[in-house]
Amino acid sequence: MTERSTWGSRLGFILASAGSAVGLGAIWKFPYMAGTNGGSIFLIPYIFFTVTIGLTLLIGEMCMGRAVRAGAATAFRQLGGRQVAWMGLLSVLTGFFVLAFYSVVGGWCVYYMVEAFLGNGIINDPAQMREAFGSFASSGTAPVLSHLAFLGATAFVVFFGVEKGIERVAKILMPLLFIMMLILIARGLMLPGAFAGVEFLFKPDWSAFTGESLLNAMGFAFFSLSVGSGSQMNYGSYLSRDVHLPSSVSWIVFLAIMSAVLGGLMIMPAVFAFGLSPDAGPGLTFATMPAVFAQLPFGHFFAVTFYVCLFVAALTSSISILEMSVQYLSDEWKLSRPAAVALTGTVLAVLGTLCALSFGPLADVTLFGKTFFDFFDYMTSNIGMPIGVLGIAVVTAWLAWSATRTQLTLVKPVSGLFLSGYRVISGIFAPILILVVMLKGLGAF
Repeated sequence: MTERSTWGSRLGFILASAGSAVGLGAIWKFPYMAGTNGGSIFLIPYIFFTVTIGLTLLIGEMCMGRAVRAGAATAFRQLGGRQVAWMGLLSVLTGFFVLAFYSVVGGWCVYYMVEAFLGNGIINDPAQMREAFGSFASSGTAPVLSHLAFLGATAFVVFFGVEKGIERVAKILMPLLFIMMLILIARGLMLPGAFAGVEFLFKPDWSAFTGESLLNAMGFAFFSLSVGSGSQMNYGSYLSRDVHLPSSVSWIVFLAIMSAVLGGLMIMPAVFAFGLSPDAGPGLTFATMPAVFAQLPFGHFFAVTFYVCLFVAALTSSISILEMSVQYLSDEWKLSRPAAVALTGTVLAVLGTLCALSFGPLADVTLFGKTFFDFFDYMTSNIGMPIGVLGIAVVTAWLAWSATRTQLTLVKPVSGLFLSGYRVISGIFAPILILVVMLKGLGAF
């Protein structure tokens, strides 16, 4: 058996894990979620849930990975026993199927980035831009080729392993992402009327508060940290024993929150400055931002910068997801890294193609009434990830508490209050809230 890879530095681990957490959630999903859920009324509970339950569960996921030096399938089996072993395999499958449709969205980023470099795709009319996006997504060939290009870039990085591939890329791409976001924020804040977007994000409007926005904020807190898909557990398995987990994971959570806030500041001020609607939904990024760029001086430069941001954010997450599947095949099936990358890449290329065609030629082909894209999205978001998060809470707080405590105190002691607080949040509050979010996602209320 080959020696397991390790991170070359604590900084590399933090940046790679933050990249896994950030993804398209910060730039694509957070702005439209905030826009449709009252702005600050969504932001405030999102931050609260992230720094409490999200932080606790992410620490637990990392503890499980490092404790057994293996991914989710092995960790659940060894730490939780046979009764929860199936949750580990489900986590691996969840991450795998997430990438099947996530690579399609990543492909959209590739397409728009190339179009921006070519000086195309900047249209002044948002309605026309939404029509152009719909035409592209339903065209068949272009979305499939874009998906394959994105998946190929992901596989290329993962092929070179942890230190030479993932860590090296994360140290370049994550700082680059923040720099580009700050450039776009600075330009957007210079626009007349932009401050209305800042107020929308940070000035509480309690009249907009609803139970729906609270539950959405809770669900997004899990999504934004990539908790429950197994990818963070896999990253934790590469972590050396001399890294203090609570402080390192706190940095990851901080970077994830900062990315979401920066994503909101990058989009909302410009949206308000040009009188666009903040509740445009998932199309807010792809269908309205090009109209903003069309009205800016040096619009093509800012368009290129924006879509490179999207591509980088998508890539850092997809790398972690593919790495989890590759490492599973290495751990459980003893495949070499090249063989594991080739196998997972081939299967995902096929599944992703089905998802890419869901908006066009295969739009009428459904599974349980949903297109391939919607089916994978629904199953992973509403069943796979919540079960994975629930499993982490139960295993770390109850079934393997001694192993969790060992990992938390491995480098230096922590207070008894911290340990008690961790266990109460992870073992009691988290399962209750996870079940609420899961039942909501399944339409129970």
